[in-house]
Amino acid sequence: MPRITHDAPPHQIAQALRALSHDMGDPYELPDPVLALALAGDTRAVLAVDAETPVGVALWSPFVSTTRGRIGAFVTDLWVHGDQRGAGLGRILLREVREAAHARWGATFLRLNHAADNTGATAFYARLGFQPNPKDLWLTLEDAALNRL
Repeated sequence: MPRITHDAPPHQIAQALRALSHDMGDPYELPDPVLALALAGDTRAVLAVDAETPVGVALWSPFVSTTRGRIGAFVTDLWVHGDQRGAGLGRILLREVREAAHARWGATFLRLNHAADNTGATAFYARLGFQPNPKDLWLTLEDAALNRL
């Protein structure tokens, strides 16, 4: 199982985010200094590393919900290397986000979105208990499903 770290250097986080962009066929436009600035603020990253090579990442920040009256964590990016998929690493990364966000801000839910045509992501998030909101297309994990994570 890869090593999980919350204090990876920005260049390793950027390496994982570049791999995510590559896998999605998206450009990677985030300059390293901008990522470092975000990480110096409220943006956080959880990195999975195998032999010093990033194999998974979750990038997240606090999310304040006025309709829930609570703070959550918004996961902007989640990536697991193809060789690691199906082994539970995505769930582990999200669990790490849950624990860290709760400890830091008292967060009680996770929110994320994903590409509508990514059926693998849709199935993965549904298995975890994320619920779609057709009004705004956000996915939320909370209550019993969050506790099961």
